[in-house]
Amino acid sequence: MRALDVLARANLVACEDTRMTMKLLAIHGLRARLTTYHDHNAETVRPRLIERLKGGESVALVSDAGTPLVSDPGYKLVRDVIAAGISVTAVPGPSAVLTALVVSGLPTDRFLFAGFLPPHLLARQRAIAEIAEVRASLVLMESAKRLAATLADLAAGLGPRPAAVTRELTKMFEEVRSGSLDELARHYAEAGAPKGEIAIVIAPPGEAAPTAEADLDAALRNAMTQGSLKDAVALVAAATQTPRRVVYARALALGKPTDTAKPTDPE
Repeated sequence: MRALDVLARANLVACEDTRMTMKLLAIHGLRARLTTYHDHNAETVRPRLIERLKGGESVALVSDAGTPLVSDPGYKLVRDVIAAGISVTAVPGPSAVLTALVVSGLPTDRFLFAGFLPPHLLARQRAIAEIAEVRASLVLMESAKRLAATLADLAAGLGPRPAAVTRELTKMFEEVRSGSLDELARHYAEAGAPKGEIAIVIAPPGEAAPTAEADLDAALRNAMTQGSLKDAVALVAAATQTPRRVVYARALALGKPTDTAKPTDPE
């Protein structure tokens, strides 16, 4: 509701494509004066927008998809507006980056948004090598036509990490496909380029596919015959790359016949 109020009151709405923004405004019964602001005209349009702001007008910046300033030229406008001593505020809306992270099923406590990888092979491989050791989930944007090639390069540079390819998030044809990087690369190489906006989420280094409960139980039973419950949990968690809290819960469920003392939480 705040976004609708801002758009209704703005003297000018700067957008990537006036046709798209006009449709979105019409859905809510809004009419506004529109101007384009995108990669190809930003250098020319930016000074004009700042002059209007200096004259006391209000300008709203919107994007066709996702959040303004994330992988678009909006940050330069904000930079120059702040430098001119004019206040800037944000009205949060749909975010492909955060939505992709949330629906991926991958760790969300720490992540790196790396934007778009370079389109050329060698530059892309160098960029992948730079982020390979980042101890966090990775979120990338990619064009549909380069998706299969990028996934193949990611699999080669990062290994078979769990990942999710998300498409058209928060829109009508939203889709999430999960699997290892190599599995996803094969799928899109065979299926062809999907339609729409793409965000890729990749697990941190060391994240393995979930261990089957039966395998986890077997590993725990074996480890608990050789040491304390705490040591067994630590050993199995490291060996299977399963979160300690998950292993600890299974260990408690299994119990340890030879250890009647109350276990100590390894966390």
